[in-house]
Amino acid sequence: MPFSSLHISPEINKAIHALGYHTPTAIQSKVIPLILQHQDIIARAQTGSGKTASFVLPLLQLWSQNIPEGKSKITTLVLTPTRELTLQVANAFIDYSTHLPKQPKVVSIIGGESIGDQLYTLQQGCDIVVATAGRFIDILSKKQINLSHLEFFILDEADKMLDLRFAEELEVILQALPTERQNLLFSATYPPKMVDIAAKITQDPTEVTFSQESPTVTRITQRAIEVNRENRGPLLRYLLSTENWEQVLVFMANKRAADNIAAKFRKHGFEAESFHGDLDQEDRIYTLDSFKAKKIRILFATDIAARGLDINAMACVVNFDLPRSPTDYIHRIGRTGRAGQTGLALSFIGHEDQDHFRLIEKRAKINIKREQIDGFILTGDPVPKVKGTPPIKGKRKSKKDKAREKAQKESR
Repeated sequence: MPFSSLHISPEINKAIHALGYHTPTAIQSKVIPLILQHQDIIARAQTGSGKTASFVLPLLQLWSQNIPEGKSKITTLVLTPTRELTLQVANAFIDYSTHLPKQPKVVSIIGGESIGDQLYTLQQGCDIVVATAGRFIDILSKKQINLSHLEFFILDEADKMLDLRFAEELEVILQALPTERQNLLFSATYPPKMVDIAAKITQDPTEVTFSQESPTVTRITQRAIEVNRENRGPLLRYLLSTENWEQVLVFMANKRAADNIAAKFRKHGFEAESFHGDLDQEDRIYTLDSFKAKKIRILFATDIAARGLDINAMACVVNFDLPRSPTDYIHRIGRTGRAGQTGLALSFIGHEDQDHFRLIEKRAKINIKREQIDGFILTGDPVPKVKGTPPIKGKRKSKKDKAREKAQKESR
């Protein structure tokens, strides 16, 4: 089924084909017609399913059918959890609108850049704003942005924003938006907190779920290699020398580890860099652009790259350190095998990782055969677990006791 069957214009179709896409994914086939019918939507879909295009394409279609006269006015607001995803979504709007008679003005609003410059750009007029929630709150506080013409409000990767601060930020943002608007909420998972978020945004949404799609099983080959922690670096260098991987994204536990190992790999002659939240925005953009241009072969990254990083034909993802949660595992390996392509995901497993990886397998509903590689065989025995001392009843004050003491102090 071609995109034209979804009532996407020839001009947008031309851009789609130029980017190498020819048939819509399952989520695009379902969601695009609903958006064109002006329905509110809550969509649950795994990473790599083509979710971004599922809302960018119909929103561009609707915008091109009713281009406002005169100075551009903000009709679309997209909120995302990370700077990288913000830039990716903004670029998608730009790329897919290339052949329209008139292109929308797209502005990305992220931290790490001059808020004064961003305000100036907004005041010059724009049609589509893509922003991280925190920086958008900063913009709102300046009271120099006009949202009275807003028609579309989108929360992308909403589950990644589920913390107390975002709940407060959302309240402020919703108060600034017109009540009459179309709402689109996209999330890979749907925890209980999401129900509250969704209820604040929309009252009668159409729910679209693609739980039957399992990119972690059908498109990505997953391997679990048992290796001692001190041999993970040598093993990775061996694999890079023996496998025909053009580019590899390696996930690390923290920023310092990413910096240290990138430096070690450069000493061994590999084109390697680190990527994490401590880099300033200019360095983050430069590093990602260099990786996309294939000037960097190995990118050692923290979980900041688990969402919003879209690299075409990513050969392999490596969990050098295991992620904290099964959800993060899904998002990490989802950086490969995107848009219908195949991919490979490796996880390095030491003695101390066995229980945690079994939990990931259970929650993600996967079962991966353990393997070992000659020269890097897992040695030694697991360190026996030592139970901590049991809590002493009455040692700490209960919440009720603390509340009672607080009330007594306040009454004095």
